[in-house]
Amino acid sequence: MARIAQSLSSAALLSLLAAAPALAGDLYFPPRGPEWKTVAPRQAGWDPEALDKALRLAGERRSTAVVILYEGRILAERYWDPGRPQPGGGLRANRYYFTLRGKDSAGRPIEDVASVQKSVLAQLVGIAQHRGLVKISDPVSLYLGRGWTKAPAGAEVQITIRHLLTMTSGLNEQLEFEAPAGAKWRYNTSAYARLAEVLEAVTHKHRNEFTREWLTRPIGMDDSQWIVRPWAQSRRTANRYGFATTARDLARFGLLILAGGRWRGKQVLPDPQYLRASLSPSQDLNPSYGYLWWLNGQPFSVRGTRRVPGPFIPTAPNDLVAALGALGRKLYVVPSLHLVVARLGKAPNVPGAKRFDTVFWRLLMAAAPGHKARWNHGFRLAPVPSPRNSSSVFSFAALEACSFATEARNPHPKSRDSAVKAGSR
Repeated sequence: MARIAQSLSSAALLSLLAAAPALAGDLYFPPRGPEWKTVAPRQAGWDPEALDKALRLAGERRSTAVVILYEGRILAERYWDPGRPQPGGGLRANRYYFTLRGKDSAGRPIEDVASVQKSVLAQLVGIAQHRGLVKISDPVSLYLGRGWTKAPAGAEVQITIRHLLTMTSGLNEQLEFEAPAGAKWRYNTSAYARLAEVLEAVTHKHRNEFTREWLTRPIGMDDSQWIVRPWAQSRRTANRYGFATTARDLARFGLLILAGGRWRGKQVLPDPQYLRASLSPSQDLNPSYGYLWWLNGQPFSVRGTRRVPGPFIPTAPNDLVAALGALGRKLYVVPSLHLVVARLGKAPNVPGAKRFDTVFWRLLMAAAPGHKARWNHGFRLAPVPSPRNSSSVFSFAALEACSFATEARNPHPKSRDSAVKAGSR
């Protein structure tokens, strides 16, 4: 049954991606700068009161920013004050403030989004391959030379770029041999970080230069850049660079993925086959992982050393894909709902309460168009078509048990909403 569910979910996502070029023609793409069209929730078929519950939860769970796009337009946008750092608390107590990199021209936070950067870099690798600069089937040592790991030479030469993309390098965090390449799934940021070094080697450019040229400038991510992490500079195996961005810029990237790599008529991500592979199970060891993307709707996921049965967000649509980072930095893309959600802030999981993802998506799905058709007696149906562009949406009827969660009861921080008014389309 699990194998059937996995194949259905994968086939559904692939069908959505195949339809992405047609969908892209119906999406709104914001121009560079602050201008961004909005859509009132009720006008888009969403329940405003239910949507506000999801946003209130985000505030209660220490978010600093949430941006929700529907068909490219801003459906909701909210910001919260993170408060002040704890005096004398150091890195452990004030981790968020070490990742806060300032504010954009409108006062919105710019944050190092931690491992969300992985999903960004995965697409840069795809562009590099399309340009003939790399092949993901090549050994990493072809580009970085011998000795880039602490593994025996015979094991090192077997590690390919694809192994780094899929977290199957066989290395531990110290880049020491642990298993033959491809034999073990291990979330390994130290090994992943070598991908950017490969791209710098083949382009002869700093990562900010080729990222601006290939990705951020074409889609208007003007407040995004790679930044040096001072705390990581003395550690050889650490990821010494962070990717600093805003919730709006992150939402632009999500919109690009939703559109199948197209932006205002231009194919920014030039290889549709690579994009499909990025958003599909990349190996059997952890089917919930593509090329540095997390995939919902799979029979199990691996979290640390634990194998957890079922989708990693059981309350979300099966076709959700996500870029996930420390402190709950998140980018969700849901093709069946034409939805993009970006979340910044502090760690949102609270001891004794349900996981943020589980509760947030239960509330968000209660606000979505047609939610009554998807929810019945505690079970979740596969997503149904949204009111428009229904030809691009899958409709298989897979039932999954769903655990309902309760909202956390934390003090609600002060928030401020952006102006999202009806009639501004």
